[in-house]
Amino acid sequence: MDIDDVLHRHEDRLMRLPNVVGVGIGEKNGKPTIRVLVTRKTPAGSLQPDQQVPPIIEGIETDVLEVGTPAALDAGSRK
Repeated sequence: MDIDDVLHRHEDRLMRLPNVVGVGIGEKNGKPTIRVLVTRKTPAGSLQPDQQVPPIIEGIETDVLEVGTPAALDAGSRK
């Protein structure tokens, strides 16, 4: 099973979930994961089941990381 293919199949659905600002491939405990970036973590009990990031997608674990609200950098501010 190719993690890139799994991510590609589920990316749009994951990006529609509340607070999700990005998805990608990561690693946790030496295993590849589907990484889901959220503005803030929300207790599962406060979300409907269809609004929650599934713990496993097609046999691949997910890893939810709280990253806050992303902001674009001004290209002129880089040094």
